Amino acid sequence: MSIRYSQDFKDSLVKLHQEGRSLESLAEEFGPSKDSIAIWVKQATPIMIKGQSKTLKDVKQLEKRLAILEEENEILKRAAILLAKK
Repeated sequence: MSIRYSQDFKDSLVKLHQEGRSLESLAEEFGPSKDSIAIWVKQATPIMIKGQSKTLKDVKQLEKRLAILEEENEILKRAAILLAKK
């Protein structure tokens, strides 16, 4: 059974790592594996996209929103075609 950690908990470990704590010491003290903490750190690390700083988490959220918008756009196109046939 996997343990679900709150975003606040993950963010606090990421912050501690960014302040100099090792992944190993965080894993020993707080419980999650060092691999899990490393993933959280990677997800929180900013990357530059078209001059804007984004995290991988931001990018994933944007991808989800884009997929929803594309689906809604397809529905609207179909509706417009049906209305044009009337």
